[in-house]
Amino acid sequence: MLALYFILLVCVPLGVIMTVTSPRLAITVAVTQPAVLIIQNPNNNLTSPQVITSQPLDHDELLLRQASKANPNPSPKFPKKLAFMFLTTNSLPLAPLWELFFNQSSHHKSLYNVYVHVDPTQKHKPGSPGTFQNRIIPSSKPAYRHTPTLISAARRLLAHALLEDPSNYMFILLSPSCIPLHSFNFTYKTLVSSTKSFIEILKDEPGWYERWAARGPYAMFPEVPAEEFRIGSQFWTLTRAHALMVVSDVEIWSKFNKSCVREDICYPEEHYFPTLLNMRDPQGCVSATVTHVDWSVNDHGHPRTYKPLEVRAELIQKLRSARPRYGDGNRTRKDPFLFARKFSPAGINQLMNITRSVIFNDSALV
Repeated sequence: MLALYFILLVCVPLGVIMTVTSPRLAITVAVTQPAVLIIQNPNNNLTSPQVITSQPLDHDELLLRQASKANPNPSPKFPKKLAFMFLTTNSLPLAPLWELFFNQSSHHKSLYNVYVHVDPTQKHKPGSPGTFQNRIIPSSKPAYRHTPTLISAARRLLAHALLEDPSNYMFILLSPSCIPLHSFNFTYKTLVSSTKSFIEILKDEPGWYERWAARGPYAMFPEVPAEEFRIGSQFWTLTRAHALMVVSDVEIWSKFNKSCVREDICYPEEHYFPTLLNMRDPQGCVSATVTHVDWSVNDHGHPRTYKPLEVRAELIQKLRSARPRYGDGNRTRKDPFLFARKFSPAGINQLMNITRSVIFNDSALV
């Protein structure tokens, strides 16, 4: 009996428990084998918090592992919410426009959450108190072009949004150069009425093979054969089920989480998400993005940037009347663009001048 007791004592793993509380969330990290992260909502209060967490999480793996356990279905007791996820370096120069977008009505505050990923090594301008105050996710890390760190940043945003609020229904990835093209009401009704993700999924694009082989001619085998490789916009809108699919993925991520041997054609953030969802659930996707971008101008891999003098009602009308390109060749859908990029920070005054009369006036333009 004494020997049995000794064996049990030695074999049972010991755990160190650390708990951090915030105004809304209790975060418990159990350093055991395997490691577990538990996020509790003690009062079942679904009001948007001002602080996401008070301490950063040390490991993406821990964050993603717990996020993968989130409920795939939004709570039926509360309104569905939109999770607006901004991926930036050090600031959001168009924040005043977004502030107006989010605050068109006090009723809207219960219908959205905001998450911001910044580079912690850069100086971040907090701006005036408002929607974006204290909304930087604490697990933010540097993200660099031509590397899988941009994918990691988007996965962190998804993980935080999944864990923080079970009512988050659609997850929208945006850049600091994005603007809304419609009112909050129009945007909300369009997205919550959809049961599918909006993500551009393109096959056999020019240069697709070189992009697939950018990590080496055999690096993607066997998980991602060339015929399964897809290209698409970096900016997408995912359902909660697909957000869970992304944070839970290990197999496909292991292939994209590699350095490229050819940096000039390495854009993993444009490949990982469309490839993963096309391989896992193509029927659950509308194979187009709802974020407009003009690639008629290609400046070293960057699309056209709208300058201040171009920001007029006619431009908004043009962007609204455009229709997405569908990777599956669909000719019946006519989804509207809900967002657009890239807009120069210098054009914020021109944008603010037409915000209420044009951008948020859904009856003013087509």
